[in-house]
Amino acid sequence: MIEVTGVTRRFGPVVALDDVSLQIAPGELVGILGPNGAGKSTLLSLVSGQRKPDSGTVRLCGLDPRDAAARTSLGLTPQETGLPATLKVREVVDYIGGHYPDPVPTSELLEQFGLGELAGRQTGGMSGGQKRRLAVALALVGRPSVILLDEPTTGLDVNARQVLWQAIRDYHASGGTVLLTSHYLEEVQALAERVVVVDQGVVRADDTMDAILEQVGVRRVVLHSAGLAAPGAVEARFPQVTRVQVSGDRVELFTPDADGFVRELVVSGIDFHGLEVRGTTLEEAFEQMVAAPAGSPSGSPAVSPTGAPAVRPAPAPARGEQR
Repeated sequence: MIEVTGVTRRFGPVVALDDVSLQIAPGELVGILGPNGAGKSTLLSLVSGQRKPDSGTVRLCGLDPRDAAARTSLGLTPQETGLPATLKVREVVDYIGGHYPDPVPTSELLEQFGLGELAGRQTGGMSGGQKRRLAVALALVGRPSVILLDEPTTGLDVNARQVLWQAIRDYHASGGTVLLTSHYLEEVQALAERVVVVDQGVVRADDTMDAILEQVGVRRVVLHSAGLAAPGAVEARFPQVTRVQVSGDRVELFTPDADGFVRELVVSGIDFHGLEVRGTTLEEAFEQMVAAPAGSPSGSPAVSPTGAPAVRPAPAPARGEQR
Protein backbone atom coordinates (compact mmCIF):
# COMPACT_ATOMS: atom_id res chain seq x y z
CA MET A 1 0.00 0.00 0.00
CA ILE A 2 2.75 2.46 1.03
CA GLU A 3 6.43 1.87 0.31
CA VAL A 4 9.17 4.30 1.30
CA THR A 5 12.67 3.12 0.40
CA GLY A 6 15.92 4.85 1.31
CA VAL A 7 14.35 8.30 1.30
CA THR A 8 16.32 11.43 2.14
CA ARG A 9 14.84 14.92 2.06
CA ARG A 10 16.72 18.14 2.80
CA PHE A 11 15.60 21.71 3.33
CA GLY A 12 18.71 23.78 2.78
CA PRO A 13 21.25 22.70 5.41
CA VAL A 14 18.71 20.68 7.42
CA VAL A 15 18.21 16.95 6.89
CA ALA A 16 14.48 16.44 7.47
CA LEU A 17 14.57 12.72 6.58
CA ASP A 18 17.73 10.64 6.50
CA ASP A 19 17.65 7.35 4.56
CA VAL A 20 14.18 6.42 5.82
CA SER A 21 12.52 3.16 4.76
CA LEU A 22 8.99 2.17 5.68
CA GLN A 23 6.44 -0.31 4.34
CA ILE A 24 2.76 -0.27 5.28
CA ALA A 25 0.49 -3.11 4.22
CA PRO A 26 -3.20 -2.75 3.30
CA GLY A 27 -5.39 -2.57 6.40
CA GLU A 28 -2.69 -1.46 8.85
CA LEU A 29 -3.13 1.38 11.33
CA VAL A 30 0.33 2.85 11.88
CA GLY A 31 1.24 5.73 14.16
CA ILE A 32 4.29 7.90 13.45
CA LEU A 33 5.46 9.27 16.77
CA GLY A 34 8.08 11.94 17.33
CA PRO A 35 8.77 15.40 18.72
CA ASN A 36 8.11 18.57 16.74
CA GLY A 37 10.63 18.85 13.93
CA ALA A 38 11.32 15.11 13.83
CA GLY A 39 10.33 14.77 10.15
CA LYS A 40 6.81 13.37 10.55
CA SER A 41 5.04 15.95 8.38
CA THR A 42 7.78 15.79 5.76
CA LEU A 43 7.26 12.04 5.50
CA LEU A 44 3.53 12.46 4.93
CA SER A 45 4.14 15.17 2.32
CA LEU A 46 6.27 12.70 0.36
CA VAL A 47 3.73 9.88 0.63
CA SER A 48 0.94 12.21 -0.53
CA GLY A 49 2.98 13.48 -3.48
CA GLN A 50 3.13 17.09 -2.32
CA ARG A 51 6.92 16.92 -2.27
CA LYS A 52 9.49 14.67 -3.90
CA PRO A 53 12.47 13.09 -2.15
CA ASP A 54 16.02 14.17 -2.86
CA SER A 55 16.92 10.49 -3.04
CA GLY A 56 15.11 7.20 -2.61
CA THR A 57 11.66 6.19 -3.81
CA VAL A 58 8.08 6.49 -2.59
CA ARG A 59 5.17 4.39 -3.84
CA LEU A 60 1.48 4.74 -3.04
CA CYS A 61 -0.67 1.81 -4.16
CA GLY A 62 2.21 0.78 -6.41
CA LEU A 63 2.40 4.16 -8.17
CA ASP A 64 4.34 7.39 -7.87
CA PRO A 65 2.22 9.41 -5.41
CA ARG A 66 2.46 12.44 -7.71
CA ASP A 67 0.44 10.54 -10.32
CA ALA A 68 -3.25 11.40 -10.33
CA ALA A 69 -4.14 7.71 -10.47
CA ALA A 70 -2.46 7.12 -7.10
CA ARG A 71 -4.31 9.98 -5.43
CA THR A 72 -7.77 8.66 -6.29
CA SER A 73 -7.42 6.16 -3.44
CA LEU A 74 -6.00 8.69 -0.95
CA GLY A 75 -7.58 10.81 1.77
CA LEU A 76 -5.43 13.46 3.44
CA THR A 77 -5.70 15.79 6.42
CA PRO A 78 -2.63 18.04 6.70
CA GLN A 79 -1.71 19.91 9.87
CA GLU A 80 -3.38 23.05 8.57
CA THR A 81 -6.40 23.03 6.28
CA GLY A 82 -7.82 26.15 4.64
CA LEU A 83 -11.62 26.14 4.41
CA PRO A 84 -13.58 28.73 2.36
CA ALA A 85 -15.02 30.94 5.10
CA THR A 86 -18.23 31.89 3.26
CA LEU A 87 -19.28 28.36 2.29
CA LYS A 88 -21.54 26.37 4.57
CA VAL A 89 -20.33 23.12 6.07
CA ARG A 90 -22.77 21.12 3.95
CA GLU A 91 -21.61 22.90 0.80
CA VAL A 92 -17.95 22.14 1.47
CA VAL A 93 -18.65 18.43 1.93
CA ASP A 94 -20.88 18.35 -1.16
CA TYR A 95 -18.20 20.06 -3.23
CA ILE A 96 -15.38 17.73 -2.19
CA GLY A 97 -17.62 14.68 -2.43
CA GLY A 98 -18.59 15.67 -5.96
CA HIS A 99 -15.08 14.80 -7.12
CA TYR A 100 -15.59 11.11 -6.25
CA PRO A 101 -17.77 8.46 -7.91
CA ASP A 102 -19.31 7.13 -4.67
CA PRO A 103 -18.96 9.67 -1.86
CA VAL A 104 -20.22 9.13 1.66
CA PRO A 105 -23.61 10.93 1.96
CA THR A 106 -23.05 14.37 3.44
CA SER A 107 -25.55 14.00 6.29
CA GLU A 108 -24.11 10.61 7.27
CA LEU A 109 -20.54 11.93 7.31
CA LEU A 110 -21.40 15.02 9.35
CA GLU A 111 -23.29 12.99 11.94
CA GLN A 112 -20.37 10.59 12.27
CA PHE A 113 -18.11 13.50 13.20
CA GLY A 114 -20.62 15.25 15.45
CA LEU A 115 -21.14 18.07 12.95
CA GLY A 116 -24.74 17.42 11.92
CA GLU A 117 -26.11 20.49 13.70
CA LEU A 118 -23.52 22.67 11.96
CA ALA A 119 -24.44 21.68 8.40
CA GLY A 120 -25.94 25.09 7.66
CA ARG A 121 -23.22 27.16 9.31
CA GLN A 122 -20.52 28.97 7.35
CA THR A 123 -17.11 27.46 8.01
CA GLY A 124 -15.83 30.89 9.00
CA GLY A 125 -18.10 30.72 12.04
CA MET A 126 -16.78 27.38 13.27
CA SER A 127 -14.42 26.94 16.20
CA GLY A 128 -10.91 25.64 15.64
CA GLY A 129 -11.86 22.20 16.94
CA GLN A 130 -14.94 22.02 14.70
CA LYS A 131 -12.84 22.94 11.67
CA ARG A 132 -10.40 20.20 12.57
CA ARG A 133 -13.15 17.59 12.71
CA LEU A 134 -14.45 18.79 9.34
CA ALA A 135 -10.96 18.54 7.85
CA VAL A 136 -10.68 14.89 8.90
CA ALA A 137 -14.23 14.19 7.67
CA LEU A 138 -13.27 15.54 4.24
CA ALA A 139 -10.42 13.02 4.08
CA LEU A 140 -13.02 10.23 4.29
CA VAL A 141 -15.76 11.58 2.03
CA GLY A 142 -14.42 9.80 -1.07
CA ARG A 143 -14.22 6.36 0.60
CA PRO A 144 -10.41 6.19 0.16
CA SER A 145 -8.47 2.98 0.68
CA VAL A 146 -5.76 4.84 2.61
CA ILE A 147 -5.80 8.02 4.70
CA LEU A 148 -2.92 10.17 5.92
CA LEU A 149 -3.65 12.17 9.06
CA ASP A 150 -1.10 14.75 10.23
CA GLU A 151 -1.67 15.56 13.91
CA PRO A 152 -5.42 14.93 13.49
CA THR A 153 -6.61 15.94 16.97
CA THR A 154 -4.52 19.05 17.56
CA GLY A 155 -6.68 21.67 19.28
CA LEU A 156 -9.54 19.31 20.16
CA ASP A 157 -11.06 18.92 23.60
CA VAL A 158 -11.37 15.49 25.20
CA ASN A 159 -14.88 14.75 23.93
CA ALA A 160 -14.15 15.87 20.37
CA ARG A 161 -10.96 13.82 20.38
CA GLN A 162 -12.89 10.70 21.38
CA VAL A 163 -15.37 11.29 18.53
CA LEU A 164 -12.52 11.58 16.07
CA TRP A 165 -10.75 8.52 17.43
CA GLN A 166 -13.91 6.46 17.01
CA ALA A 167 -14.30 7.62 13.41
CA ILE A 168 -10.72 6.55 12.69
CA ARG A 169 -11.33 3.17 14.34
CA ASP A 170 -14.52 2.67 12.31
CA TYR A 171 -12.71 3.46 9.07
CA HIS A 172 -9.91 1.05 9.95
CA ALA A 173 -12.38 -1.67 10.96
CA SER A 174 -13.93 -1.42 7.50
CA GLY A 175 -10.57 -2.34 5.95
CA GLY A 176 -9.03 1.09 5.51
CA THR A 177 -5.32 1.77 5.86
CA VAL A 178 -4.32 4.58 8.23
CA LEU A 179 -1.01 6.40 8.61
CA LEU A 180 -1.19 9.10 11.25
CA THR A 181 1.38 11.33 12.89
CA SER A 182 1.10 12.62 16.41
CA HIS A 183 3.12 13.97 19.28
CA TYR A 184 0.28 12.91 21.60
CA LEU A 185 1.55 9.67 23.10
CA GLU A 186 -1.92 8.85 24.39
CA GLU A 187 -3.30 9.10 20.87
CA VAL A 188 -0.81 6.71 19.34
CA GLN A 189 -1.25 4.28 22.22
CA ALA A 190 -5.05 4.42 21.84
CA LEU A 191 -5.17 3.92 18.07
CA ALA A 192 -2.08 2.38 16.54
CA GLU A 193 -1.36 -1.31 16.10
CA ARG A 194 2.17 -0.48 15.04
CA VAL A 195 4.37 2.42 16.14
CA VAL A 196 7.18 4.07 14.20
CA VAL A 197 9.34 6.37 16.34
CA VAL A 198 11.04 9.13 14.32
CA ASP A 199 13.63 11.52 15.73
CA GLN A 200 15.92 13.89 13.84
CA GLY A 201 14.73 12.44 10.55
CA VAL A 202 15.72 8.87 11.44
CA VAL A 203 13.50 5.90 12.30
CA ARG A 204 14.46 4.88 15.85
CA ALA A 205 11.97 2.04 16.26
CA ASP A 206 9.31 0.32 14.15
CA ASP A 207 7.31 -2.43 15.81
CA THR A 208 4.13 -3.31 17.68
CA MET A 209 3.24 -1.33 20.78
CA ASP A 210 4.24 -4.20 23.10
CA ALA A 211 7.54 -4.71 21.32
CA ILE A 212 8.38 -1.01 21.52
CA LEU A 213 7.81 -1.06 25.26
CA GLU A 214 9.88 -4.22 25.65
CA GLN A 215 12.70 -2.74 23.56
CA VAL A 216 13.34 -0.04 26.13
CA GLY A 217 13.51 -2.63 28.90
CA VAL A 218 12.81 -0.25 31.78
CA ARG A 219 10.22 -1.13 34.41
CA ARG A 220 8.52 1.05 36.98
CA VAL A 221 8.49 0.16 40.69
CA VAL A 222 6.09 1.93 43.05
CA LEU A 223 6.28 1.59 46.84
CA HIS A 224 5.81 3.48 50.10
CA SER A 225 8.88 3.95 52.27
CA ALA A 226 9.88 6.83 54.52
CA GLY A 227 13.47 5.60 54.41
CA LEU A 228 13.68 5.77 50.61
CA ALA A 229 11.79 9.07 50.35
CA ALA A 230 14.75 11.04 51.70
CA PRO A 231 16.73 12.94 49.03
CA GLY A 232 19.39 10.72 47.46
CA ALA A 233 18.43 7.63 49.46
CA VAL A 234 17.52 5.48 46.47
CA GLU A 235 20.50 6.52 44.36
CA ALA A 236 22.93 5.83 47.21
CA ARG A 237 21.69 2.28 47.84
CA PHE A 238 20.51 1.11 44.41
CA PRO A 239 22.74 2.15 41.48
CA GLN A 240 20.62 0.21 38.98
CA VAL A 241 17.82 2.78 39.38
CA THR A 242 17.79 5.30 36.52
CA ARG A 243 15.15 7.76 37.73
CA VAL A 244 13.27 8.50 40.96
CA GLN A 245 10.08 10.44 41.71
CA VAL A 246 9.03 11.07 45.33
CA SER A 247 5.74 12.38 46.74
CA GLY A 248 5.48 12.15 50.53
CA ASP A 249 6.48 8.59 51.35
CA ARG A 250 5.43 7.34 47.90
CA VAL A 251 8.46 6.46 45.81
CA GLU A 252 8.25 5.75 42.08
CA LEU A 253 11.44 4.58 40.41
CA PHE A 254 12.57 3.21 37.08
CA THR A 255 15.08 0.44 36.56
CA PRO A 256 16.04 -2.08 33.85
CA ASP A 257 16.41 -4.73 36.59
CA ALA A 258 13.24 -4.63 38.68
CA ASP A 259 13.74 -8.17 40.00
CA GLY A 260 17.25 -7.38 41.19
CA PHE A 261 16.07 -4.18 42.84
CA VAL A 262 13.33 -5.98 44.75
CA ARG A 263 15.74 -8.68 45.94
CA GLU A 264 18.19 -6.07 47.20
CA LEU A 265 15.40 -4.09 48.83
CA VAL A 266 14.12 -7.12 50.75
CA VAL A 267 17.54 -7.93 52.24
CA SER A 268 18.43 -4.28 52.91
CA GLY A 269 16.28 -4.01 56.03
CA ILE A 270 14.56 -0.85 54.76
CA ASP A 271 10.90 -0.63 55.80
CA PHE A 272 8.46 -0.45 52.89
CA HIS A 273 4.92 -1.46 51.93
CA GLY A 274 2.57 -1.39 48.95
CA LEU A 275 5.19 -2.48 46.42
CA GLU A 276 4.07 -2.76 42.78
CA VAL A 277 6.09 -3.51 39.65
CA ARG A 278 4.59 -2.15 36.42
CA GLY A 279 5.53 -1.97 32.78
CA THR A 280 6.56 1.33 31.24
CA THR A 281 4.11 3.52 29.37
CA LEU A 282 4.64 4.61 25.78
CA GLU A 283 5.58 8.06 27.05
CA GLU A 284 8.37 6.62 29.19
CA ALA A 285 9.59 4.44 26.32
CA PHE A 286 9.56 7.39 23.95
CA GLU A 287 11.52 9.60 26.35
CA GLN A 288 14.10 6.84 26.73
CA MET A 289 14.51 6.50 22.95
CA VAL A 290 14.92 10.17 22.08
CA ALA A 291 17.00 11.12 25.11
CA ALA A 292 19.70 8.43 25.00
CA PRO A 293 23.05 9.21 23.34
CA ALA A 294 23.89 7.74 19.96
CA GLY A 295 25.25 4.24 20.27
CA SER A 296 23.18 3.48 23.36
CA PRO A 297 20.89 0.42 23.38
CA SER A 298 17.94 2.52 22.28
CA GLY A 299 19.94 3.80 19.34
CA SER A 300 18.81 7.35 19.88
CA PRO A 301 20.82 10.50 19.30
CA ALA A 302 21.87 13.01 21.89
CA VAL A 303 19.63 15.96 22.60
CA SER A 304 20.49 19.56 23.29
CA PRO A 305 20.65 20.91 26.86
CA THR A 306 17.12 22.29 26.38
CA GLY A 307 15.82 18.81 25.58
CA ALA A 308 15.22 19.66 21.91
CA PRO A 309 16.92 17.44 19.36
CA ALA A 310 19.88 19.13 17.75
CA VAL A 311 19.59 19.80 14.01
CA ARG A 312 22.15 17.89 12.01
CA PRO A 313 23.48 19.79 8.98
CA ALA A 314 23.15 18.11 5.62
CA PRO A 315 26.30 17.11 3.79
CA ALA A 316 27.22 19.35 0.90
CA PRO A 317 25.53 18.10 -2.27
CA ALA A 318 27.63 16.71 -5.06
CA ARG A 319 28.17 18.97 -8.05
CA GLY A 320 25.03 19.08 -10.14
CA GLU A 321 22.86 17.57 -7.40
CA GLN A 322 19.44 19.15 -7.09
CA ARG A 323 18.71 20.53 -3.65
